[in-house]
Amino acid sequence: MANILAVDDDKAILDLIENILSKSSHFVKKIEHPKMVLLEDLSFYHLIILDIMMPGMDGFQLCSKIRAQVDAPILFLTAKADEADIIKGLGLGADDYLRKPFGEQELRARVDAHIRREQREKMNYINIGNVRFSISSKECFVLDHKVPLTKSEYEISEYLALHHGQVFSKEQIFESIFGFERESNLSAIVEHIKNIRAKFIQFGVEPIKTVWGVGYKWD
Repeated sequence: MANILAVDDDKAILDLIENILSKSSHFVKKIEHPKMVLLEDLSFYHLIILDIMMPGMDGFQLCSKIRAQVDAPILFLTAKADEADIIKGLGLGADDYLRKPFGEQELRARVDAHIRREQREKMNYINIGNVRFSISSKECFVLDHKVPLTKSEYEISEYLALHHGQVFSKEQIFESIFGFERESNLSAIVEHIKNIRAKFIQFGVEPIKTVWGVGYKWD
């Protein structure tokens, strides 16, 4: 069971989310007015679902305000198929996105995959060259400098690092991190890899290599 915060100005969507996720014994707090989220104790929630298009304060603005305060995964809901919106959301610290209209099984699978990866037990540290992963705290360092990775960026980096030298396709990475594969979400992996590289380059390292026509590997 997980505590989930769902934010959408459409009450019918909120009721649908609650009905679906309650079948997995999750508790869902529904909020129609995004500014009310700022009054919540966000540490109570294991996952947050944000609609993008909301009056007064959209999902992007809300994500920017709460990301530094909450460690829980953030999943965007979008009615758009615009890749620019998806890229913007991931850049603000969101972990995943789901397009409307969504199916019951897709929402449950996506949420449960994020909850599982939050709860799984791990070792303490792994070191590869100058890069160190603190598995318990989900932090990554180059020498003594912390790399400011988002949750999904960290998970992708850790996964590739644990299998360093092995090449993985976008499909394999998505399925391993999020628990299932879906073609329309593979662009998220490309954008996450791009962001990860940019952050590591700031510390003088480029650990993720592209194997053209195949995928990515931690070198």
